[in-house]
Amino acid sequence: MFKSLTARAIIPVTVSVTGFVIVCCILLYSLMKTDMINEVIRFETNQAQTIVKSTRYAMRHDDRESLANIIDNIGTQQGVEHVRIFNKKGLIMFSSNHKETGKLLDKNAAGCIECHSGSVPAATLGDMKQARRFANEKGKEVIAITTPIYNEPDCYQAACHVHKAEQKILGTLDIGLSAAPLVNNLTVMRNRMVIFSLMVLLVTVGGVAALLRRYVFIPLRLLVDFTEKTIQGSEQEIPPFGEEIEKLAGNIRRIVKELNSTRRETARWKKEE
Repeated sequence: MFKSLTARAIIPVTVSVTGFVIVCCILLYSLMKTDMINEVIRFETNQAQTIVKSTRYAMRHDDRESLANIIDNIGTQQGVEHVRIFNKKGLIMFSSNHKETGKLLDKNAAGCIECHSGSVPAATLGDMKQARRFANEKGKEVIAITTPIYNEPDCYQAACHVHKAEQKILGTLDIGLSAAPLVNNLTVMRNRMVIFSLMVLLVTVGGVAALLRRYVFIPLRLLVDFTEKTIQGSEQEIPPFGEEIEKLAGNIRRIVKELNSTRRETARWKKEE
């Protein structure tokens, strides 16, 4: 397989270029995947904060009917898998899935353990730590955001509320969006990168092979023919090999001339003896 010069020149180049392209594409895909996921999380976090602000008036006035209606309407939007609000004890107060209203959430479940991992629940989390990705009971992949509902002055100063100022968190909003669009976009991006990588490999390896053939392999083949004919005593002009190979051919020709001259001298001495 590696006996010919062509194979020994092309195969290492092909392997090197292939490895380089694969590594670069994997790194690029990983970075782009992370950026896309983070962008989805930031978008969903903004949505969650918008919902919290939209429901604050109903919460402040203890309008449970309006609040339930808002949650139901949000839950009917395309791509929304669940919307729920639960209090600090984990009791689900409102949900787009009415069957889970009034149930307690497990504090060790995904989305809860981040705040409840210590002896004292965390009051704040970064946007990336608020997100979790999992498959729901329907088997659909979901990206969910958990956003705390903070006890702000207009809450604990209101006459109708019983929350004290020391209570930092009143409850939590949990919204989950379908991860199908993200998965589809990642699949399309991955397939395009594979096609692009194959095109880069074909163009690069093909270009290198064409250049090697034009400036190395063909001149070497002509040089082999030239040396063979010169050794046989045939007088011929040096073909246009290229500067380096022409010098090599000229050196070989001088060596062959000297060798032939030595042979003739040796043969003449033998005749004279």
